[in-house]
Amino acid sequence: MTNPDSAGSDADASTPTAYDDLLERYRRATYLSDANGVLSWDQEVMMPEGGTPARSKQRGAVSAVAHDVLVDEETADALDALDGVDLTDDEAAVVREIRREHERKARVPTELVEEISTATSEAHPVWNEAKAADDFDAFAPTLAELLDLKRRYAEHIDPDADPYATLFAEYEPYLDLSTAERVLEELRDGLVPLIDAIGASDTELYALEGTFPEDDQFAVTEAALETLGYDFEHGRLDTAPHPFSTGTQFDARVTTRFDESEPLDSLASTIHEFGHATYTLGLPRDAYGSPLGEHRGLSVHESQSRLFENHVGRSKPFWELFVDRFNDHHDTELTPQQAYEAANRVYDDNLIRVEADELTYHLHIVLRFEIERELLAGDLDVEEVPAAWNDRMESYLGVRPETDAEGCLQDIHWSHGSFGYFPTYSLGSVLAAQLYAAADEAIDGLESQIAAGEFDALHEWLTENIHQHGRRYTTGDVIERATGEPLTADYFLEYAEAKFGELYDL
Repeated sequence: MTNPDSAGSDADASTPTAYDDLLERYRRATYLSDANGVLSWDQEVMMPEGGTPARSKQRGAVSAVAHDVLVDEETADALDALDGVDLTDDEAAVVREIRREHERKARVPTELVEEISTATSEAHPVWNEAKAADDFDAFAPTLAELLDLKRRYAEHIDPDADPYATLFAEYEPYLDLSTAERVLEELRDGLVPLIDAIGASDTELYALEGTFPEDDQFAVTEAALETLGYDFEHGRLDTAPHPFSTGTQFDARVTTRFDESEPLDSLASTIHEFGHATYTLGLPRDAYGSPLGEHRGLSVHESQSRLFENHVGRSKPFWELFVDRFNDHHDTELTPQQAYEAANRVYDDNLIRVEADELTYHLHIVLRFEIERELLAGDLDVEEVPAAWNDRMESYLGVRPETDAEGCLQDIHWSHGSFGYFPTYSLGSVLAAQLYAAADEAIDGLESQIAAGEFDALHEWLTENIHQHGRRYTTGDVIERATGEPLTADYFLEYAEAKFGELYDL
């Protein structure tokens, strides 16, 4: 793989100095953004509650400086100097990605970037306290402010476009919103009858009941990370109000949370975040600071987390491997089949997205997608969110939240200003099934390897086909190179029908 450093400073004389200058400026912006990521991690994991006023100013200042580096005249001049220049494929990919970011960011005033960063930093404790107190009204003014800021942000980028489409492109730059809408529609049309059939089935899957102390759950999640091959020399496991992963190829951290009645939830969320971290750690280290050392977008990132969470962590082979470790820490006597069933129960009365089963999960995404679109379009007032949320939850899943903490306050994303993010979860799940099918075809005895605790072949396949490329290819090109065809929901729907048809004797 080409090193972007050598693609600049050590390239032949035909490579213009402008490329080196451009890449150096991008590195500076990347380092600043990554430092901001550590500030954000600390705020959510370790920072004392009273630290927010200073932290919001720190993060706002760092965001503003990183923004200025990418949008100033020197960056623009370097990009202009590279127009029409004959570049290597790697250099062309680097310029393509930096040009896209520059053109979008240059339309947004630095003052607005700083304002958004400050507001989101201040929003986190407001959301956290509102959720703990089950008080949406306490968060509503903050949500209204963030929506206004992100509408202004989207308008600066493209005043004529649907603001939701503009914001969606922040997370998924190369799959358009119509693709997301198509996939969500296909999932809804395919999953609703399957969920209904499961609800009508007489088959009862094993249910895990009891009290499982947090310390024991933490030990289980650590054991799972070790089993899967997490590199603790370049990462760490902590707790947070909402599980997340963040970092670089040198330091990719994961978090989880615990409910003493639901040990499988913390395990699933930890494996999910492991998938994110293993992608991050699999990015080429010699390309750090370049687009070739960065992930390809949130749909691909989510495909890695959902692949490990569902296709590995909820599989029969995994529980053949891991059930003894689970039993040892929790003093249970589960069989692999019981554990497999408990990890795959479908229950549409679940209110919490991150605790949802593999099928109803996507109806949670549809709900959030619809509400966000209406909020950004001005078709739904902030004050109407709890009622709209509860009505749709009842319509889609047949259950109505009794509290806003279990309803519209459950996710952290709005406090981050992350409007347009949610569809990538479903896109990632669809891509995970497509990638796993391709890996299964390429790796002899993949399921037997998982059951034996041998994950090297899977890691190597994912690194070769996804991780090592960074942003060298567009999303569609990455998918076609890895699987031989464009993104399709067919693999996920076929997988879901086969797996749950067998479990529920359909």
